[in-house]
Amino acid sequence: MFYLYSLIYLISLIFMLPSEFMKRPGGLRKRWLREKLGYIKPTALSSETKTVWLHAVSVGEAIAAVPFIKDLKDRYPGIGFIVSTITDTGQKVASEKLSGLAQIIYLPFDLGFILRRAIKSVNPALFITMETEIWPNIFREMKRHGAAVAIVNGRISGSSFSGYRRIKFFMEGLLKNVDLFCMQDEIYARRAIEIGADEKRVKVTGNFKFDIRTSGEKPVWADIIAGPVIVAGSTHRGEEDLIIDAYAALKKDFPSLNLIIAPRHPERFKEVEELLRAKGVSFIKKSQLRDVSRLLGTVMLLDVIGELFATYGVSDIAIIGGSFIEHGGQNPLEPAYWAKPVLCGTHMENFPFIEEFLKEGGALRVGRKELYHRLKELLSSPEKRYSIGRNAKEFCVKNTGAVDKAIKALQGYL
Repeated sequence: MFYLYSLIYLISLIFMLPSEFMKRPGGLRKRWLREKLGYIKPTALSSETKTVWLHAVSVGEAIAAVPFIKDLKDRYPGIGFIVSTITDTGQKVASEKLSGLAQIIYLPFDLGFILRRAIKSVNPALFITMETEIWPNIFREMKRHGAAVAIVNGRISGSSFSGYRRIKFFMEGLLKNVDLFCMQDEIYARRAIEIGADEKRVKVTGNFKFDIRTSGEKPVWADIIAGPVIVAGSTHRGEEDLIIDAYAALKKDFPSLNLIIAPRHPERFKEVEELLRAKGVSFIKKSQLRDVSRLLGTVMLLDVIGELFATYGVSDIAIIGGSFIEHGGQNPLEPAYWAKPVLCGTHMENFPFIEEFLKEGGALRVGRKELYHRLKELLSSPEKRYSIGRNAKEFCVKNTGAVDKAIKALQGYL
C-alpha cells in the first residue's frame, strides 16, 4: 500500500510541480524547490547535541507551536530545532515568531528517496507533527532512521475520521510508526484508536491553543480608533458578503461603528477588496494605514499576515470566520484571550470544545439570518459584552496547561 501511495503521490507531483513552483514569489522559488527536494543544510540552530524536527503545516499550527518550542528550549537547552511548514504564510509566521530558536524549512515532498536525503542531513532524534498532519512516508522513513515519531496537539476531524476508517487496513500499518499520540481531547483520542493507533500510546493532553502567550500589547495603531469595533477574523468566501451587509445595516443606528475584516487566506485579499468596491463600501487597507489619522465609522481590510491576534485586542465584538459556511470554523480562543465576546456561526466542528464554551457563556452561536440582530443587541448593551467577554477569558484560563502535559509525555524521547 505504501508503494501505491508513493506512485500516486509521484504522478500528482509531476503534474502539480510547475504551478506550485511558479506561484512562489521569485525570491523564494530556489529555496522552496531545494528544500522540497530534500536538500537541507542544518544551521547552528539545528546542530546541537540532539535535533528535534517539528512540522507545522501553516499559520495556525505554527502559532500553536511557539509556546511548545519555547518551553522545550528552556527545559532542554542542548536541543536544536528544525521547524517545517508547507505554506509560505506558515514560513513567514514561523520565521518571525521563532527567530533565534529554530531553523525554518519547507517540508520535503513525501517520497522515500527525497526524505532519506533530508533525514540524513538533519539527523533528527525526534520528529513531531502538529494536529492533523499524517504523512505515510515521513513516518516510515523517520522510524527506519531510528527517530521517534510523535503527534502533538492531535486532532482528527469528523470528515477525516470517516475517510481514515475506510482505509483502516492502511492506517493501522502507518500509525505503527508513531510512538506517541498527544490528542486534544477524548473524542480525538478515541478516533485515533479506532483507526489503528495503539491505545497504550494515546494520551489526552489538551489543546495548545489555550496556552496563548503574548506581550498582551494591542496594535500600535489602536490609539487612532474612535467608536466601537467589530473584528471579523479568518473569514472565508461567502462570509464577507454577509458581514458587510450586516455592518451596513448597523451603521444606521451606530454611525461611528468600525469593521475590520481579516480574510483567512492572503490570496483572497484582492477578492475581498473588489467585493467592498462592488458594494460601494468605502474602506482602507491596513497596509496603507500610515496615511490615516483616525478611524471612525470605517471599514478596514486587514491585508497583512500575523496581526489578527493583536487586532482582536481592539475589538468590542469578534466574529469567527469559517463558521457561517460548511468549513468547521476558525480559532475562537484568540479573541477570548482578550476577554472579547465571541460570535460564531453554526459550523464549528473543528473545535469540539465549542459546546462547553457556549455553555459557559463565553460565546454566542448565531445563524446567518440572526447575525445583524445579535450584533445590534450586543452593541446596545456594554454590560452584556463585558459579561460574555469575561466568561470567554475565564474559559481560556481554566483550560491552560496542554503544552506542559505534552512535554511531560515526551520526556522519555528527549
